[in-house]
Amino acid sequence: MSLRTTVLGQMSEIRELHAADRRRQAVISEMLKADQRRSAEMRELRTADHTRQQQLIQTLTGPVRGPAQPELPEEAGSSS
Repeated sequence: MSLRTTVLGQMSEIRELHAADRRRQAVISEMLKADQRRSAEMRELRTADHTRQQQLIQTLTGPVRGPAQPELPEEAGSSS
């Protein structure tokens, strides 16, 4: 085999390897984008979960009384 044939064969192989590398890079890029979308979705879900937990705690513990919410009047006939 001549040197020219060897070099041409190697150049062809290099081009094929570059093409395969570009395909792999495209797949990796798509996977990274999907991972970023999932991460954003997880952050949103955690935020929503935290909000629901806070609402549940408030529901279970009752309303917090403050200056805008005076205490309820005592029932008739109750002793202090």
